[in-house]
Amino acid sequence: MVIDSHCHLDRLDLTPYGGDLVKALEKARERGVGRMLCVGIDMANAQQVMAIAQQHNDIFASVGIHPMDIGKGNYDLQQLKLWAMDPCVVAVGETGLDYFYSDDTAELQQCSFIEHLKLASAVNKPVIVHTRDAQEDTLAIIKKHGDDSVGGVLHCFTESWAMAERALEHNYYVSFSGIITFKNAAELREVVKRVPLGRLLVETDSPYLAPVPHRGKKNEPQYVVEVAKCLAELKGVSYEQLAEVTTENFYNLFKSAS
Repeated sequence: MVIDSHCHLDRLDLTPYGGDLVKALEKARERGVGRMLCVGIDMANAQQVMAIAQQHNDIFASVGIHPMDIGKGNYDLQQLKLWAMDPCVVAVGETGLDYFYSDDTAELQQCSFIEHLKLASAVNKPVIVHTRDAQEDTLAIIKKHGDDSVGGVLHCFTESWAMAERALEHNYYVSFSGIITFKNAAELREVVKRVPLGRLLVETDSPYLAPVPHRGKKNEPQYVVEVAKCLAELKGVSYEQLAEVTTENFYNLFKSAS
C-alpha cells in the first residue's frame, strides 16, 4: 500500500470518470493507493473536503488557508479551529509562505502562518506547509512559533537540502511530488537522496503536477505510484520498501489518522 499524502480531491478533473469521484478513487485503490489526504486551502472548500473524508474510510482531511488565498477576506480562525477538531481532520493547513506569486501579501501570510502553527499546537495535529521563495522566513517562523511535539510536513518540496535539513530538526517530514520525475529537476533529485528515508512522504498534489509519463495531463491520486517508484529508485530501495516506509512515516506524523 502507498499513501497519497497530499491531494485536492474536490478539484480533480473527473471527465474521464463521467464526473464520478468514486470511480477516480476506485482507480487509485486498484493501483494500491490505500489512503489519501484531501487538503483544504480556504474557508470555502473546508466543508467539502471534510465531507469527502467523512464519506470514505480511507480518506483523511486537513483544513487551512493557503498563503495565496490570504487577503481575500475569508479568514475565520474560530471556525477553522472548530473544523480542525473534527475526527476526520488529521492536520492543519495547507498554510505557509509563497513569495513567488504573492510577495505583496507577505506580512499577512506571515501572520496567518503563525496562527496556523498555534492552532496546530492547540489541537495537537501537525501542520502542512507550502513554501516557495521564502526559505528563511518559513524556517524562522517554524522555529519561533511552531510546536516540535506535533511537527509538520514541507509539502511538494522544491527547495534546498539546507532548508530540508533545518526543518528536520523541528520534527518535520519532507514530501515530494511528481516534480521529481521532471527532466529539469536534477537538483531536486539530489535533495531527495539526502533526506532520510524515515522522514519522507510521497504525494501527487493532484490535480496539479502530474508525473512523467503523465505530464501534461490532469493529475490524480493513482499517479502517486509513479512518484513512489521514482523515489524508490533515487533512494536505492524497492518500490515495496518505499511504500511501506512512507506509509509508516505518514502514521507517525498524522497520529490521529486511523
